[in-house]
Amino acid sequence: ETKKYEWGDDLDLDFQKTLMNALQRNATKPPLKLSVEDFEVNQWHAATRTAIVLMLDMSLSMFMRNYFEAAKRTTIALDCLIRSQFPKDNLYIIGFSQYARVIKKEELFYVGQNRYEHGTNLQHGLMLAAKLLAKEGATNKQIIVITDGEPTAHIENGDIYFGYPPSLRTMQLTLREVRNVTKKGIVINTFMLDDSAYLSAFVTRMTSLNKGRVFFADPSNLGKYILHDYISKKKKFID
Repeated sequence: ETKKYEWGDDLDLDFQKTLMNALQRNATKPPLKLSVEDFEVNQWHAATRTAIVLMLDMSLSMFMRNYFEAAKRTTIALDCLIRSQFPKDNLYIIGFSQYARVIKKEELFYVGQNRYEHGTNLQHGLMLAAKLLAKEGATNKQIIVITDGEPTAHIENGDIYFGYPPSLRTMQLTLREVRNVTKKGIVINTFMLDDSAYLSAFVTRMTSLNKGRVFFADPSNLGKYILHDYISKKKKFID
């Protein structure tokens, strides 16, 4: 539950054990002299294993507004955080536009504007995310969506449909997939890079169904929001 202080650790001292260490090192009359080598700090650790699917909007608007680069950097940073601090956790990356596909972290470095497509197929992205998380035995499962637009595409009977403004059918099928994900106990947290009325209305509806959270984020602070949220949900203090 505690450990010897090392350079770089949070200075969250366990005073009782710190004093005992000082007494064992040098049992003298008061006042007791403390040394850094006596410091004993409380240990923080991840209480449960988590599986996350991070869904990146790769539609045309994300590239035209220069949002995708910020989202890409954030994804790489989150992957590095998990690998270093929470190695038992799993992070999957899905890119979605006209359709959704799994992306390896290494591929993100080479994704540029030449890969853009029309359409924001959130429905297919959620379907794919649910399949990935179904294979996981993690206690906590969540989906993080980074997007700048409402759904404009869906898959039905094996065919891809695109329409703008968004069709009622696209909205209905996407929300049906939100319900399916919710039934599986998967939380959806959405980071909006645009505050248009269409996107806000849809995300509000999606959040009310799933009971997740939604954030409006400027690309310049997107990484801060996502990383802070992830850490705050992972850490638990052990007495």
